[in-house]
Parts: sequence; structure tokens; C-alpha cells
Amino acid sequence: MSTLTQDDKKRAVARKAIDFVPDDSIIGVGTGSTVNFFIDELARIKARIDGCVSSSDASTARLKAHGIPVYELSSVGELQVYIDGADEVNHSLHMIKGGGGALTREKIVASAAREFICIADEAKYVSKLGAFPVAVEVIPMARSVVARELVHLGGHPELRQGFTTDNGNLILDVHDLDILKPLEMETAINQIAGVVCCGIFARQHAHVLLLGADDGVKVIR
Repeated sequence: MSTLTQDDKKRAVARKAIDFVPDDSIIGVGTGSTVNFFIDELARIKARIDGCVSSSDASTARLKAHGIPVYELSSVGELQVYIDGADEVNHSLHMIKGGGGALTREKIVASAAREFICIADEAKYVSKLGAFPVAVEVIPMARSVVARELVHLGGHPELRQGFTTDNGNLILDVHDLDILKPLEMETAINQIAGVVCCGIFARQHAHVLLLGADDGVKVIR
């Protein structure tokens, strides 16, 4: 029986992700507990890279605390790689993200990268998305309008209490969505007036999944 904890598996994928960091590059960095381990590992090789573009204020603070330069996305060109975690990831490498509330900036930074490397422990690997609620970032005045439309899509939205995104918006966490076709559901949610972004990453899916398991890190493409 394995003695590895969930944090052990997160540390393992964080270390493995360093293999995907090109020298002399500016890379995209996501947000969350697994990414925090990655940032700590990145600090060990910070002399090899030029810096990072961060997807959240929290990650920016952690990167700067390690002395890693952080750049605005608008000041750099295409990123070679974006490394981030997931709340769920399926066999097609579609994901649900946004548990930390940084989904919009994560999706923007991911869109600027040639390759998206997802780092996760095996508990996040699922055959069907949707057990984890889908975060939807909404403009505050549209909260009720968006919530009604999400109910029409089969979901049960709940306001994330006491939380404001780095963009100054609200999060609706949508439970019980039947996500048989992630790309179609992502599109349907994003088309609701007042939605800034939703946490289904099907269009902006991962290219590589580094999955922490009891028997080591699996590389899934």
C-alpha cells in the first residue's frame, strides 16, 4: 500500500514539470495548491529562465517572494509553455478549473502559450467532467440574470460568498451540470450575457498531463 499523500503526489508532478521548462524563456504560471509546489521548484532553477507571466495576484506574490521576475502578458510575445493545475481533467485533457477563482486570467495566459502542461494528482483524473462545480465569473450586475440562464442549462448555481476575483467580479459555482460534451457546454455558458468566463477548459485544453500517482508521475498526451 502506498504511503504517498496527496501533497507528495503534487510535489512529484511539480518537480517533473521542471523538465518542460525551456531555458532562457518566459513561461506562463497558473494558480492553486499544485502550482504553489511548482513555483517552489521553479525557484531552484530561476537562473535558467527569464521570468514568468502569472495568472493571479497570489501566484505573482509567491513568484516575487522567490525573486523570480514577473511580466505583464501585454509586454511579452508568445509563451512557450503554460503550467497549471486542474480541479478535474478527463481523458481528452479537457479540464474544469477555477476552484481558486483565477479562471479568466488562467484562460487568457493559456491562450498565449504554445503548450499547456497540466499538473495534477490522480484524484483529479476523471472519465466525465462535472462532479466538481463549474466556476463562472460574472459581472456583478448580471448575477441573477446569469444564474437563471445556468438553471436553464441544468445547473444549480451558488454565489461564492465573500469572494471577489482579481478582476473585481463575482463567481457562481454551478453544481450538477451534465457535461457530456465539454466544448458545447463551455460555449453555451460563455455566450450568456454577463458571463466573463467559465471554468470549463475544452477549447483551451491541455496538451500534456503530468499525473501524480502511487507508482510515480504518468505523462499523458
